Amino acid sequence: MEHFDIATTAEKSADFRRVLWTGEHTQLVIMTIPPDGEIGEETHDENDQILSFVSGVGKAVVAGESRAVGPGDVVVVPAGVQHNFLNDGPNPLVLYTVYGPPDHADGAVHRTKEEADAAEESGQDQPPPS
Repeated sequence: MEHFDIATTAEKSADFRRVLWTGEHTQLVIMTIPPDGEIGEETHDENDQILSFVSGVGKAVVAGESRAVGPGDVVVVPAGVQHNFLNDGPNPLVLYTVYGPPDHADGAVHRTKEEADAAEESGQDQPPPS
């Protein structure tokens, strides 16, 4: 059995992105977005994504619509929809997200957004073959 005290696990991680678990159909990832940081505008053509916010405050931009987010909020991003999540507060914006199917390399840890972007661009952050 895989078990996570997800809020505590996410809060303890200072990494921009850390893959906690990868299954055949879904993937669990925790993220910490620093103040004035963002995930970056993106679209996942093959992946639905559900994001749950643990601490901090920010802004969700999904399909051109903006909304404030904070602890307890959940945002659903269907495959093919452009989105971004920005930290506009003074503290880290901490969240966990579930991708279906997996979107990142199993066990991937990226300390910063720059490191995450470089891994994606180089092809090192590819999900396992299904």
